[in-house]
Amino acid sequence: MGKNPVAPDKKREGGQRLPEPIRNGYGHGLLKAGREREEIVALDADLAGSTRSQWFGEEFPDRFYQMGISEQDMMVTAVGMASAGKHPFASTFAIFSERAFEQVRNSVARMDANVKIVGSHGGVLTGQDGSSAQCIEDLAVYRAIPNMTVLCPSDVVESEAATLALAEYEGPAYMRTTRRKTPIHHDEDTTFEIGEGEILREGEDVALVGTGSMTGRAMQAAERLEAKGVSALVANMPTIKPIDRDLVAEISQRTGHVVTCEDHNVIGALGSAVAEALAETRPAKMARVGIDDHFGRSGTPDKLYEAFGLTPDHIVEEAERLVGNRVRA
Repeated sequence: MGKNPVAPDKKREGGQRLPEPIRNGYGHGLLKAGREREEIVALDADLAGSTRSQWFGEEFPDRFYQMGISEQDMMVTAVGMASAGKHPFASTFAIFSERAFEQVRNSVARMDANVKIVGSHGGVLTGQDGSSAQCIEDLAVYRAIPNMTVLCPSDVVESEAATLALAEYEGPAYMRTTRRKTPIHHDEDTTFEIGEGEILREGEDVALVGTGSMTGRAMQAAERLEAKGVSALVANMPTIKPIDRDLVAEISQRTGHVVTCEDHNVIGALGSAVAEALAETRPAKMARVGIDDHFGRSGTPDKLYEAFGLTPDHIVEEAERLVGNRVRA
């Protein structure tokens, strides 16, 4: 198991919890769920320290399986464990999980197996590892697989709550986590309902819909829009599939303008899911902030977010373009 420490205490400053990587929430949640349910087991593909499944393995070594660099084997092993009554969580980097697409499709999803797949280091937020490691299509890939539920929590607290929800959920699911520290938007007592989004900030002129690390950027953009006389609602969409169609229709009715924000290809994930829901429920003017069908590249996360138009200022520009003459004097 190596010398990696068990799960750290949740650090605070002045009573406020400091930013943490979203992946830490998975580690905390998996450990807590494992203490409550003996059928939960964890598998990892030689990246346990990075995915945070290491924390589970330190406390439950007899329920932790290090599969090595063999993602295909990990997925089918997890299916075998699920068929024997275990509840496996299989984790690796998001990009490496795609090596096992055939096994996920045919063995996990087609068999409707009770397997949870967790992909860490999603998006260009991964940074200097470069385009080969920056997974920007995972949410679309998993969303397209029948029977698969797809989650993308926005902070460490929501990630922990989502992991606990997955521990109670029967069926295949994929959850994306990220590497870099992100701000926290949720209280410690947050609960997670699969398939439900939430309104984090009220507004009238435009709705900013974020998922994952981009929810925080949407919140920052809303503050900048307020200073310009634009009232921006912010919605957090931690479930990409099934998308919360009722919430999408509600924010469309209330604002008439929707901007989706995601660290992902604009094709196939949040932007596509929201667009589909709008088209079928209540159409609105819409823009998608995300990676415009390009691969990433090496650089610091901040520089990459600037290069690919994922900053609060870019969100503000798209919102102002949509709202137009509705901007208040």
